[in-house]
Amino acid sequence: MNPPHLVLPGLEDLTLLLLHGRGEEEGSLLPLARTLHPMAHLLSPQGQSLEEGVPRFFRQHREGVLDLEDLKAKGLATLGVEAPGHHAFLRPLVALGYSNGANMALGLLFHHPHLLDGAILLRPMEPFGKPYPPLEGRPVPFLLGAQDLLVPPGTAEVLGERLEWARARAEGHLLPAGHALTPEDLALARG
Repeated sequence: MNPPHLVLPGLEDLTLLLLHGRGEEEGSLLPLARTLHPMAHLLSPQGQSLEEGVPRFFRQHREGVLDLEDLKAKGLATLGVEAPGHHAFLRPLVALGYSNGANMALGLLFHHPHLLDGAILLRPMEPFGKPYPPLEGRPVPFLLGAQDLLVPPGTAEVLGERLEWARARAEGHLLPAGHALTPEDLALARG
């Protein structure tokens, strides 16, 4: 059974895969996505793991320690990407992920490197601790908060190095912010 998801057709030759943060729902990134790309196709699944009764895409062992086996196991079917009728919207496919959703986008880049044509990562961690597969020029901007207590210090440098080693077009920004998104995030994500 596929998870709940929204599919909103657009007019642009672009599909945004919206991956919400912990405790959010499949519609939570719609306003941001419409601001960034008003005419894009939108595919927005609901995370199917529960933590303290709220949805997320995969489990964690404790705060800041991700369950990498669960992240890998959730895969494409859990996200609903392989659901019938969605294939028409897939290319180019760019993930827009926030927090737990940004980590899921990284998981897709790591475990299924040919699925995504790029990703916009808002408050990601670097969960893998080892090299990524080749990502050959795919744009992967990431935005972190300097006062973010949920993301380990040094994440910007480590994530940037690993993505660059994989030949992604990585562009990291460390903002004067915490874990919540700010207007500066929107301006940078739009660029």
